[in-house]
Amino acid sequence: MQPALRALRGAVAAASVALLATAVGCAPQPEENAAAKPSGSAGGSSCAPGALATRTSGKLTVATDEPAYEPWFKDGKPANGEGFESAVAYAVAQRLGYGKDAVVWQSVPFNKAFAPGEKTFDFDINQVSISDERKNAVDFSSGYYDVRQAVIALKSGKAAKATGIAGLKGLKLGAQVGTTSLNYINDVVRPTQPAAAFAKNDQAKSALKNGQVDAIVVDLPTAFYITSAEVTDAKIVGQFENQGAAPEQFGLVLDKGSALTPCVTTAVDALRKDGTLAKLEKQWLSDAVDAPVLK
Repeated sequence: MQPALRALRGAVAAASVALLATAVGCAPQPEENAAAKPSGSAGGSSCAPGALATRTSGKLTVATDEPAYEPWFKDGKPANGEGFESAVAYAVAQRLGYGKDAVVWQSVPFNKAFAPGEKTFDFDINQVSISDERKNAVDFSSGYYDVRQAVIALKSGKAAKATGIAGLKGLKLGAQVGTTSLNYINDVVRPTQPAAAFAKNDQAKSALKNGQVDAIVVDLPTAFYITSAEVTDAKIVGQFENQGAAPEQFGLVLDKGSALTPCVTTAVDALRKDGTLAKLEKQWLSDAVDAPVLK
């Protein structure tokens, strides 16, 4: 082979090796630390216990309203682990790998919890019913409690005699603003008088005691607590049937598109499957058997 031809072939071979090396260097490479990817993010991960992409590393920030009402919380202290929702929050946290000392509580008003905008918490637990409308602004876990709405009236009042929805139509009814309780008044009862909307349930209870409204609507466990411990001269008139095929459920609220949503949902599903939710419900919430259904 002539020296000039041999040199040309050597140069071509060297260029080919260099080009191959460059191509390999530009190809997508495996992640060195897949575990560093936020749990529940696109691409999937194992929701490693205690290693989620929470707002504060190593901590789980849980929000609820203030004051925190019974029977959902005890003595207005969410961090004490007493009351149904406090107990559920800590059970979910444990499933996610966070002990009680790693849970940080935060106060967030009810309506703000599911309003559009970035959240300051990892999840909120505050009797927030899952709805398609709210899903436009936030994520929800799967439901942790199946709930019904109930009507409370003073025993001496006109509403106390109602046996069905028709008996409520001509009355002044009230509920907390932004709740499904208020929706039931407007969409199911459809009273002839505009419903009274209150910022807090405490205001609704005061209005009932003062005769400003004939009856108020709250979720059934709250109704049992109010009539047994707070407004003892009131009674539960009855509970509404579920609207639609699926029951109304409370869900944990998360930021829209949160990487934590799949992991939190998995935790709630596990607590339902192993009987923990049923056990906590039996421990903290009254049985609804004695409340008649309003039709």
